[in-house]
Amino acid sequence: MANSAQARKRARQADKRRTHNAAQRATLRTTIKNVIKAVAAGNKDDAAAAYKVAVPAIDKGVTKGHLHKNAAARYKSRLNNRVRAM
Repeated sequence: MANSAQARKRARQADKRRTHNAAQRATLRTTIKNVIKAVAAGNKDDAAAAYKVAVPAIDKGVTKGHLHKNAAARYKSRLNNRVRAM
């Protein structure tokens, strides 16, 4: 447990940041899952629309440090392949 005032504040800030980052990652994962669900349902229009929403979200995840740039490229490529294969 933090003993000094400075350490207590840093612990509070770290906890706040952790919850914020967790929410951002959850949102990112949700956008990816929405594309996969639309592809599984066989609705090409919904899949394309979900993909257009997911790409900027994935790119934002890279700039925020939630995803590595190569992982983001891999996600986008695989999602795009799924949508185009419909």
